Amino acid sequence: MEKLKLHSPDLTQENIAKLAELFPGCVTETQAEDGKPKRAIDFDQLRQELSTAIVEGPQERYQLNWPGKREALLTANAPIAKTLRPCREESVDFDTTQNLFIEGDNLDALKLLQETYLNKVKMIYIDPPYNTGKDFIYEDDFSEGSDDYLERSNQRDEVGNRMVANTEANGRFHSDWLSMLYPRLKLARNLLSEDGVIFISIDDNEAHNLKKLCDEIFGEQNHLVTHYVQVRYAGKTLAEKNDYQKLIEQVLVYQRSNHNPIKQTEDYSLDGFKWQITEKSRGKIEIIGGREVERFLPGEYVIEETKSSIDALKETWATGSVLKVNASGKYFGTYLAPRKDIDGLGVLYKVKGIGEDGIGYRYFTGPKRETATKGTFFSGVPTVRRNELENDGQSSKAKSIVNFYDFADSFGNCRHEGGVGFRGGKKPTKFIETFIAQACKDGIVMDFFAGSGSTAHAVMKANYEDGGRRQFIAIQLPELLNEDDKDLGSEFETISQLSIERIRRSGAQLKSEHPNSLAIDTGFRVFKIDSSNMCDVFYAPDEVKQGDLLAQVDNIREDRTPEDLLFQVLLDWGVDLTLPITQETVAGKQVFFVDGNALAACFEPGINEEFVKALAARHPLRAVFRDAGFGSDSVKINIEQIFKLISPTTEVKSI
Repeated sequence: MEKLKLHSPDLTQENIAKLAELFPGCVTETQAEDGKPKRAIDFDQLRQELSTAIVEGPQERYQLNWPGKREALLTANAPIAKTLRPCREESVDFDTTQNLFIEGDNLDALKLLQETYLNKVKMIYIDPPYNTGKDFIYEDDFSEGSDDYLERSNQRDEVGNRMVANTEANGRFHSDWLSMLYPRLKLARNLLSEDGVIFISIDDNEAHNLKKLCDEIFGEQNHLVTHYVQVRYAGKTLAEKNDYQKLIEQVLVYQRSNHNPIKQTEDYSLDGFKWQITEKSRGKIEIIGGREVERFLPGEYVIEETKSSIDALKETWATGSVLKVNASGKYFGTYLAPRKDIDGLGVLYKVKGIGEDGIGYRYFTGPKRETATKGTFFSGVPTVRRNELENDGQSSKAKSIVNFYDFADSFGNCRHEGGVGFRGGKKPTKFIETFIAQACKDGIVMDFFAGSGSTAHAVMKANYEDGGRRQFIAIQLPELLNEDDKDLGSEFETISQLSIERIRRSGAQLKSEHPNSLAIDTGFRVFKIDSSNMCDVFYAPDEVKQGDLLAQVDNIREDRTPEDLLFQVLLDWGVDLTLPITQETVAGKQVFFVDGNALAACFEPGINEEFVKALAARHPLRAVFRDAGFGSDSVKINIEQIFKLISPTTEVKSI
């Protein structure tokens, strides 16, 4: 029996819990006076989170540490003065698509997306460099303060982030890799929604470090599972002077938090006990045995027992058992029992129009709850013939709760998948689709180590297969292709070029293969990271010399278009970059309208009061103008008063 506390709440522990939610990396372990461990705040780490300079003063504690960690955290928090420039000529369906492809350093991209996509990404899958000593990592400059970082990021010189080989001769071999990934994962966590999940592929070179790193960033309690994936067959290839061949890679899975959304909850009774079934997302509708059945994959539902039903569930919930409710067992035995060999274990079925009340009944096959394993091993099954990658062979004896196919063959034969040749770490789309099906049926799927574009391809393919409404954001550095990839017949200079073309080709192929399917978005808007649209005088007006004043009348760079300015405004205002954009003429001026009246932008010169009144009459939620575009000082002074009289809810700004 629990005892009453009989004291006021422990506000210290409540504050620690609040800080843990905001800064999980600042929570550590310490020893209480009674010798027992308890949670505490790492104040040095918290000071670093809130500081614009490197903070010294380490104390003895349990933590993952390496040379350069504080500098990496400083880099994660430092602002940048860059922007995303739209590239219509490389995009597909620019005006209608909701997908994004960003070419540039992913650290910069993640920072630029913080306002717009904060807590909006449902799933992240990344396949970062494995730190084998042969691949490349990002070389970030950690030797500067945030002010210097801002200056460099404003492109005042030609020093930028670049890719370098991380050989084992490097004295900071592991440290450089950790410093590269640390700020990117911290920024990625901010983008995940409350029910968001991140999947990270890795091999055993850095798997141990990555697990500790993710425990710090996402919280150890949010580690969901580690998948083990067979990526090649034993004896196929042996590394020189090494009798041990690496056959397995890992996929670490972390959730943003345990605040999962509940879409529908219902109670059903069976033989005197109750359980609760929660549908987390929509299932796939099928006709099985002449009846409409809604099929839920693992991760799309939760079954929770009530306290009075635990013992009964343990007796009933054996592999292949049936939750009959009050429906006829004939339908389950005849039509749904064989489905475990088709769909795999752990699949939930909702049958409509069956039973006395016709409310819909469910059938479940799967392992006993108390013996279910947490991890999943992805491997090949004998029923799959090699090279038939689209054949989803199944095994009724499989203990995994996901469908199996021949992973080792898939990893070896995906180099030309999507119509492009690429050897560098390419992942099969079917492999990524497996995780997409677990994570979401709608929302944003992000990959900021996009490589050849496998994740974007998998998102579009999954949408065609299950009717989902997912969008993708793919980010890739314009890294030069190596000679091995050029040997595959690649006609591209950079990986980002290859990725863009792969997504274009795979989208066109999916459309041709599904001509009668509902409209699926296979387009994407291409953006390229560049220096800010604003001149240096905008960021450092005190450094302008008197002789340069006339040249600084306009604070916008000469080579920038009105559309460039529009998207920097969207980023700064935190407006979705995929919203529809139209152009209209208002009182003789060209005006951008974003999502109807969500935002109106005019960057033309000679703005007068007549135009301002005409625009205010459209009642936009936001309005933005070019600072040098006003016809006179009086117009600039009166513009806010005009909007207050005609459209008082409009937020007005200038650049």
